[in-house]
Amino acid sequence: MSKMSALDWVAAILVIIGAINWGLVGLFQWNLVTAIFGSVAWLEKVVYVLVGVSGLYAIYLFAGKKE
Repeated sequence: MSKMSALDWVAAILVIIGAINWGLVGLFQWNLVTAIFGSVAWLEKVVYVLVGVSGLYAIYLFAGKKE
């Protein structure tokens, strides 16, 4: 198994945060990102964009692993 770069780790952490947030929304109708950044709408959007880009990067990583 190859070592993960810093970018890989950041992307993985953001994907996990996104997954936990969706789980909380689905189970309890409670949005963690809104709870943390609710008063700063632009910062909330930045978090969502970073999570989305990280998800796309994760697809690239998993699709590229041919071992």
